[in-house]
Amino acid sequence: MKNKFLFLLVIAVVVLFIADICLGTVFIKPHKIWDVLLGNNTNASENYIITQMRLPRAVMAILTGAGLAIAGLLMQTLFRNPLAGPFVLGISSGAGLGVALVVMGSAVLGISAVSGLGLVTASIIGSVLVMMLIIMMSLRIKDTMGLLIVGLMVGSLSSAVVGILSYFSSSEQLKRYVFWSLGSLGNLEWENILILAFILLISSLLVILILKPLNAMLLGETYARSLGINIKTTRWIIIIITSLLAGSITAFAGPIAFIGLAVPHLARLLLPTVNHKILLPTAVLLGASLLLACDIISQLPFSNYSLPINAVTSLIGAPLVIWLILRKRNLHF
Repeated sequence: MKNKFLFLLVIAVVVLFIADICLGTVFIKPHKIWDVLLGNNTNASENYIITQMRLPRAVMAILTGAGLAIAGLLMQTLFRNPLAGPFVLGISSGAGLGVALVVMGSAVLGISAVSGLGLVTASIIGSVLVMMLIIMMSLRIKDTMGLLIVGLMVGSLSSAVVGILSYFSSSEQLKRYVFWSLGSLGNLEWENILILAFILLISSLLVILILKPLNAMLLGETYARSLGINIKTTRWIIIIITSLLAGSITAFAGPIAFIGLAVPHLARLLLPTVNHKILLPTAVLLGASLLLACDIISQLPFSNYSLPINAVTSLIGAPLVIWLILRKRNLHF
């Protein structure tokens, strides 16, 4: 049953991936995709649309959805809190602060961003600095709930600084920051996508190594220690993986809401289990398929308009999370 369900999820990802490439302002027939990939298509406009616009965006949707799903699953397991998300440690807030300092900091600090690369660099630096702060705090704070509170306070502090910068910024600077905060899966070079794919691969391998400790931690740290699990090492690995995934995804795609929070719940709802050997691939496939579907919706096929991806994920994710909260029996570990 579980293998059959995973197979259906793989089919869903493939179908949505092809649909994401085909649908848009201009409809492209599915067989044209293979012609372009094989170099048999002589239509220059179709080649450009597929290879430079839609294919990178669809691949980015898969990587982003899968990465946020992994990060969300790890956070909910670490804190044994069903409402924990991949950005709960303030990683995305740090990335947002980095971007805000570059985009809106010229009015206060005398600096400015001149390119998209500047935004990505600032976002990565901000997320890495927060990651280092959280790791240092983890050396002093032994319980996970205390670490959670520190992450929330870091997020609040970052938001306060962003608010101050917004107050002193020009309308153009504020507009640019708001545009980044809405999130985007497009306008990325293949080099950036390969970097994110490499980070996702390394993170996935690390998660596979700690599957047994993850299952044990759901029963409490005392029980996990009785099984010989090194709680401190496991916490460090989880923090590093989440920081890498949340920081890099936020850097390249902007803050994408609700995917990391909602997908692990969907995985447990569709396959009632706490075994991470099953939850991990299920969450990865669900995250990829859900963000692909959101990206299709955001493109408003057959129209000349598109919606911010963050707005679409929020419109879908917020009601889903509310529904999951109402179904309290699904929120227990």
